[in-house]
Amino acid sequence: MTTTAAKVFKALADPARRHLLDSLRQRNGQTLGELCGQLAMARQSATQHISVLEAANLVSTVWRGREKLHYLNPVPLHEISERWIGKFEQPRLAALGVLKRQAEQEHGMTGKPEYVYVTYIHSTPEQVWHTLTDAGLTGAYWGHSNVSDWQPGSRWEHQRTDGSGIADVAGTVLEAEQPRRLVMTFDSPGEPPAAGPSTVTFDIEPYHDIVRVTVTHENLADDEAYQAASAGWPAVLANLKSLLETGHVLPQPPWEMHADLRAAQMARNDR
Repeated sequence: MTTTAAKVFKALADPARRHLLDSLRQRNGQTLGELCGQLAMARQSATQHISVLEAANLVSTVWRGREKLHYLNPVPLHEISERWIGKFEQPRLAALGVLKRQAEQEHGMTGKPEYVYVTYIHSTPEQVWHTLTDAGLTGAYWGHSNVSDWQPGSRWEHQRTDGSGIADVAGTVLEAEQPRRLVMTFDSPGEPPAAGPSTVTFDIEPYHDIVRVTVTHENLADDEAYQAASAGWPAVLANLKSLLETGHVLPQPPWEMHADLRAAQMARNDR
Protein backbone atom coordinates (compact mmCIF):
# COMPACT_ATOMS: atom_id res chain seq x y z
CA MET A 1 0.00 0.00 0.00
CA THR A 2 1.36 3.44 -0.90
CA THR A 3 2.04 6.11 1.71
CA THR A 4 -0.75 8.24 0.24
CA ALA A 5 -3.28 5.42 0.46
CA ALA A 6 -2.22 4.68 4.02
CA LYS A 7 -2.86 8.30 5.00
CA VAL A 8 -6.31 8.18 3.39
CA PHE A 9 -7.31 5.00 5.21
CA LYS A 10 -5.97 6.39 8.49
CA ALA A 11 -7.98 9.57 8.00
CA LEU A 12 -11.16 7.62 7.23
CA ALA A 13 -10.77 5.33 10.23
CA ASP A 14 -11.99 7.94 12.72
CA PRO A 15 -15.76 8.66 12.93
CA ALA A 16 -15.15 12.34 13.77
CA ARG A 17 -13.16 12.79 10.57
CA ARG A 18 -15.78 10.95 8.54
CA HIS A 19 -18.37 13.31 10.01
CA LEU A 20 -16.33 16.31 8.84
CA LEU A 21 -16.09 14.89 5.32
CA ASP A 22 -19.85 14.28 5.28
CA SER A 23 -20.39 17.85 6.40
CA LEU A 24 -18.22 19.19 3.57
CA ARG A 25 -19.97 16.94 1.08
CA GLN A 26 -23.26 18.55 2.09
CA ARG A 27 -21.89 22.10 2.24
CA ASN A 28 -18.46 22.75 0.77
CA GLY A 29 -16.34 25.76 1.70
CA GLN A 30 -16.68 25.87 5.51
CA THR A 31 -14.44 27.82 7.87
CA LEU A 32 -12.37 26.23 10.60
CA GLY A 33 -14.79 27.55 13.22
CA GLU A 34 -17.78 26.04 11.45
CA LEU A 35 -16.12 22.63 11.25
CA CYS A 36 -14.82 22.63 14.81
CA GLY A 37 -18.24 23.62 16.11
CA GLN A 38 -19.69 20.35 14.83
CA LEU A 39 -17.48 18.16 17.02
CA ALA A 40 -18.09 17.61 20.72
CA MET A 41 -14.47 18.17 21.68
CA ALA A 42 -11.96 20.90 22.36
CA ARG A 43 -11.11 23.15 19.41
CA GLN A 44 -7.48 21.98 19.52
CA SER A 45 -8.54 18.34 19.14
CA ALA A 46 -10.94 19.20 16.33
CA THR A 47 -8.19 21.13 14.54
CA GLN A 48 -5.92 18.08 14.74
CA HIS A 49 -8.60 15.97 13.02
CA ILE A 50 -8.82 18.54 10.21
CA SER A 51 -5.03 18.51 9.88
CA VAL A 52 -5.11 14.73 9.38
CA LEU A 53 -7.65 15.16 6.59
CA GLU A 54 -5.50 17.84 4.95
CA ALA A 55 -2.39 15.63 5.21
CA ALA A 56 -4.29 12.89 3.37
CA ASN A 57 -5.32 15.46 0.72
CA LEU A 58 -8.98 14.71 1.47
CA VAL A 59 -9.52 18.35 2.39
CA SER A 60 -8.05 21.34 0.57
CA THR A 61 -8.19 24.98 1.65
CA VAL A 62 -8.75 28.27 -0.13
CA TRP A 63 -8.33 31.74 1.35
CA ARG A 64 -11.18 34.15 0.68
CA GLY A 65 -10.22 37.45 2.24
CA ARG A 66 -9.44 36.69 5.87
CA GLU A 67 -11.37 33.43 5.87
CA LYS A 68 -9.77 30.04 5.27
CA LEU A 69 -12.37 27.85 3.60
CA HIS A 70 -12.19 24.06 3.60
CA TYR A 71 -13.27 21.94 0.63
CA LEU A 72 -13.73 18.22 0.14
CA ASN A 73 -11.14 16.89 -2.33
CA PRO A 74 -12.55 13.69 -3.91
CA VAL A 75 -9.41 12.75 -5.84
CA PRO A 76 -7.85 10.34 -3.23
CA LEU A 77 -11.19 8.60 -2.76
CA HIS A 78 -11.56 8.23 -6.52
CA GLU A 79 -8.09 6.71 -6.77
CA ILE A 80 -8.92 4.17 -4.06
CA SER A 81 -12.20 3.38 -5.79
CA GLU A 82 -10.42 2.84 -9.10
CA ARG A 83 -7.86 0.53 -7.50
CA TRP A 84 -10.07 -1.68 -5.35
CA ILE A 85 -13.58 -1.30 -6.74
CA GLY A 86 -13.50 -0.14 -10.35
CA LYS A 87 -12.44 -3.43 -11.95
CA PHE A 88 -15.03 -5.51 -10.15
CA GLU A 89 -18.13 -3.59 -9.17
CA GLN A 90 -18.21 -0.38 -11.19
CA PRO A 91 -21.18 -1.19 -13.46
CA ARG A 92 -23.41 -2.29 -10.58
CA LEU A 93 -22.38 0.61 -8.36
CA ALA A 94 -22.85 3.07 -11.21
CA ALA A 95 -26.42 1.85 -11.66
CA LEU A 96 -27.08 2.24 -7.94
CA GLY A 97 -25.59 5.73 -8.10
CA VAL A 98 -28.03 6.71 -10.85
CA LEU A 99 -30.96 5.46 -8.76
CA LYS A 100 -29.68 7.39 -5.75
CA ARG A 101 -29.33 10.65 -7.68
CA GLN A 102 -32.81 10.24 -9.16
CA ALA A 103 -34.27 9.71 -5.70
CA GLU A 104 -32.48 12.76 -4.34
CA GLN A 105 -33.73 14.92 -7.21
CA GLU A 106 -37.30 13.75 -6.61
CA HIS A 107 -36.98 14.93 -3.02
CA GLY A 108 -35.59 18.31 -3.96
CA MET A 109 -31.93 17.62 -3.16
CA THR A 110 -30.54 19.55 -6.14
CA GLY A 111 -27.85 21.83 -4.70
CA LYS A 112 -25.22 23.03 -7.18
CA PRO A 113 -21.95 21.17 -6.66
CA GLU A 114 -18.56 22.84 -6.35
CA TYR A 115 -15.30 21.28 -7.48
CA VAL A 116 -11.83 21.86 -5.98
CA TYR A 117 -8.59 20.40 -7.32
CA VAL A 118 -5.10 20.90 -5.86
CA THR A 119 -1.71 20.14 -7.40
CA TYR A 120 1.91 20.97 -6.57
CA ILE A 121 4.38 22.13 -9.20
CA HIS A 122 8.15 22.71 -9.17
CA SER A 123 7.92 26.26 -10.47
CA THR A 124 7.33 29.89 -9.46
CA PRO A 125 4.04 31.83 -9.22
CA GLU A 126 5.16 34.02 -12.11
CA GLN A 127 5.80 31.04 -14.37
CA VAL A 128 2.47 29.42 -13.46
CA TRP A 129 0.61 32.68 -14.11
CA HIS A 130 2.31 33.09 -17.48
CA THR A 131 1.47 29.52 -18.44
CA LEU A 132 -2.20 30.03 -17.52
CA THR A 133 -2.60 33.27 -19.47
CA ASP A 134 -0.29 32.98 -22.49
CA ALA A 135 -2.24 32.06 -25.64
CA GLY A 136 0.60 30.04 -27.16
CA LEU A 137 1.35 28.03 -24.04
CA THR A 138 -2.29 27.27 -23.27
CA GLY A 139 -2.68 26.08 -26.84
CA ALA A 140 0.24 23.69 -26.29
CA TYR A 141 -0.92 22.00 -23.07
CA TRP A 142 -4.70 22.66 -23.09
CA GLY A 143 -5.55 22.19 -26.75
CA HIS A 144 -7.22 25.63 -26.77
CA SER A 145 -5.67 29.10 -26.53
CA ASN A 146 -6.75 31.36 -23.68
CA VAL A 147 -7.07 34.81 -25.26
CA SER A 148 -7.56 38.02 -23.24
CA ASP A 149 -5.75 41.08 -21.92
CA TRP A 150 -6.48 39.62 -18.45
CA GLN A 151 -7.78 42.82 -16.95
CA PRO A 152 -10.78 42.72 -14.56
CA GLY A 153 -13.94 43.19 -16.59
CA SER A 154 -12.35 42.04 -19.86
CA ARG A 155 -13.68 39.19 -21.96
CA TRP A 156 -11.62 36.03 -22.31
CA GLU A 157 -12.05 33.21 -24.82
CA HIS A 158 -10.93 29.57 -24.92
CA GLN A 159 -10.25 29.42 -28.67
CA ARG A 160 -9.57 26.40 -30.87
CA THR A 161 -6.03 26.16 -32.19
CA ASP A 162 -7.08 25.27 -35.74
CA GLY A 163 -7.03 28.92 -36.83
CA SER A 164 -10.82 29.21 -36.92
CA GLY A 165 -10.95 31.57 -33.95
CA ILE A 166 -13.96 29.63 -32.62
CA ALA A 167 -14.30 29.80 -28.84
CA ASP A 168 -15.76 26.73 -27.10
CA VAL A 169 -15.66 28.47 -23.71
CA ALA A 170 -15.82 32.16 -22.93
CA GLY A 171 -16.41 34.49 -20.03
CA THR A 172 -15.38 37.58 -18.13
CA VAL A 173 -12.25 38.15 -16.05
CA LEU A 174 -13.53 38.94 -12.54
CA GLU A 175 -10.24 39.19 -10.64
CA ALA A 176 -6.64 39.26 -11.82
CA GLU A 177 -4.07 39.61 -9.03
CA GLN A 178 -0.88 38.67 -10.86
CA PRO A 179 0.73 36.26 -10.06
CA ARG A 180 -1.38 34.86 -7.20
CA ARG A 181 -5.07 34.78 -8.14
CA LEU A 182 -7.20 34.63 -11.28
CA VAL A 183 -11.02 34.43 -11.26
CA MET A 184 -13.20 34.23 -14.37
CA THR A 185 -16.61 33.08 -15.48
CA PHE A 186 -16.48 29.83 -17.45
CA ASP A 187 -19.33 28.78 -19.76
CA SER A 188 -20.19 28.18 -23.39
CA PRO A 189 -20.46 31.39 -25.45
CA GLY A 190 -23.88 32.95 -25.78
CA GLU A 191 -26.62 33.59 -23.30
CA PRO A 192 -25.53 32.99 -19.67
CA PRO A 193 -27.10 30.01 -17.88
CA ALA A 194 -30.39 30.65 -16.12
CA ALA A 195 -28.80 30.07 -12.71
CA GLY A 196 -25.90 32.39 -13.50
CA PRO A 197 -22.42 31.67 -14.86
CA SER A 198 -20.05 29.14 -13.39
CA THR A 199 -16.79 30.61 -12.10
CA VAL A 200 -13.25 29.24 -12.03
CA THR A 201 -10.64 30.46 -9.55
CA PHE A 202 -6.91 29.76 -9.76
CA ASP A 203 -5.10 30.33 -6.45
CA ILE A 204 -1.30 30.21 -6.81
CA GLU A 205 0.65 29.88 -3.56
CA PRO A 206 4.48 29.62 -3.38
CA TYR A 207 6.28 27.41 -0.88
CA HIS A 208 10.09 27.47 -1.15
CA ASP A 209 10.83 25.92 -4.58
CA ILE A 210 7.31 24.69 -5.32
CA VAL A 211 3.91 26.19 -5.97
CA ARG A 212 0.51 24.95 -4.88
CA VAL A 213 -2.17 25.55 -7.50
CA THR A 214 -5.80 25.29 -6.37
CA VAL A 215 -8.57 25.29 -8.97
CA THR A 216 -12.06 25.97 -7.64
CA HIS A 217 -14.99 25.56 -10.04
CA GLU A 218 -18.23 26.94 -8.59
CA ASN A 219 -21.90 27.11 -9.58
CA LEU A 220 -21.76 24.00 -11.74
CA ALA A 221 -25.17 23.49 -13.27
CA ASP A 222 -25.66 19.78 -12.57
CA ASP A 223 -23.99 16.43 -11.97
CA GLU A 224 -22.98 16.15 -15.62
CA ALA A 225 -21.10 19.46 -15.39
CA TYR A 226 -19.48 18.27 -12.16
CA GLN A 227 -18.31 15.07 -13.82
CA ALA A 228 -16.88 17.08 -16.72
CA ALA A 229 -14.97 19.31 -14.30
CA SER A 230 -13.74 16.27 -12.37
CA ALA A 231 -12.33 14.76 -15.55
CA GLY A 232 -11.09 17.95 -17.19
CA TRP A 233 -9.20 19.86 -14.53
CA PRO A 234 -6.86 17.02 -13.43
CA ALA A 235 -6.00 16.39 -17.09
CA VAL A 236 -5.29 20.05 -17.85
CA LEU A 237 -3.25 20.60 -14.69
CA ALA A 238 -1.24 17.41 -15.29
CA ASN A 239 -0.27 18.68 -18.74
CA LEU A 240 0.57 22.14 -17.35
CA LYS A 241 2.69 20.56 -14.61
CA SER A 242 4.58 18.43 -17.14
CA LEU A 243 5.26 21.46 -19.35
CA LEU A 244 6.63 23.55 -16.48
CA GLU A 245 8.73 20.78 -14.92
CA THR A 246 10.09 19.06 -18.04
CA GLY A 247 9.63 21.57 -20.85
CA HIS A 248 7.31 19.15 -22.66
CA VAL A 249 3.63 18.32 -22.49
CA LEU A 250 2.61 14.71 -21.88
CA PRO A 251 3.10 12.35 -24.88
CA GLN A 252 -0.66 11.96 -25.24
CA PRO A 253 -3.35 14.46 -24.20
CA PRO A 254 -4.60 13.08 -20.85
CA TRP A 255 -8.23 13.97 -21.57
CA GLU A 256 -8.13 11.52 -24.49
CA MET A 257 -7.32 8.74 -22.04
CA HIS A 258 -10.33 9.70 -19.94
CA ALA A 259 -12.56 9.74 -23.03
CA ASP A 260 -11.32 6.30 -24.11
CA LEU A 261 -11.82 4.84 -20.63
CA ARG A 262 -15.30 6.33 -20.43
CA ALA A 263 -16.21 4.92 -23.84
CA ALA A 264 -14.93 1.48 -22.84
CA GLN A 265 -16.89 1.65 -19.58
CA MET A 266 -20.08 2.58 -21.42
CA ALA A 267 -19.52 -0.28 -23.86
CA ARG A 268 -19.19 -2.74 -20.96
CA ASN A 269 -22.35 -1.36 -19.34
CA ASP A 270 -24.29 -1.87 -22.57
CA ARG A 271 -23.46 -5.55 -22.76
